[in-house]
Amino acid sequence: MKKVITTTINCEERELVVEPFHSLLDALRNTAGLTGTKKGCDVGDCGACTVILDGKPVCSCLVLAAETDGAEITTIEGLQTAPDKLHPLQDSFMMLGGAQCGFCTPGILMMAKALLDENPDPNDDEIRFAIAGNICRCTGYTKIIDAIRDAALHMRAHSGAGDLSAERSRPAGLSAKQRGQA
Repeated sequence: MKKVITTTINCEERELVVEPFHSLLDALRNTAGLTGTKKGCDVGDCGACTVILDGKPVCSCLVLAAETDGAEITTIEGLQTAPDKLHPLQDSFMMLGGAQCGFCTPGILMMAKALLDENPDPNDDEIRFAIAGNICRCTGYTKIIDAIRDAALHMRAHSGAGDLSAERSRPAGLSAKQRGQA
């Protein structure tokens, strides 16, 4: 028997009709039309389906959609700060090559957002631990970690400015470390 749920997805209240056995992942992709969240393993092992549910990262393939009635959900589509401004994580991933094929990227970005929301100044070990549940088959994770570190630095530098996606003064694609300035 189908159930009507009301949830806030990416700051927009949505009413979805879901089967009691549908995962949040399937509801987001097939009912809400938000296909940025990827279906990888469908058993919670790969992290490709990571979303933020009531402020915490979850594998959306492991959550029943019916359980999210009244919840607040942020997907990759809700990460961008404005139509013409990327979130600092998205910008850093693009500039530093943190994404390869892109399949795992939405889940890693959402996990990284959750990390930086909780810890705005993580060290490399904390970044590695946070993304340990996100599998990327294309990279060795070095550029992903660099991109998260870079975004954290950028976000801290602009935390009082109100606009986290302010234009950067450094050359595109190069961190201070890569330019030999660190």
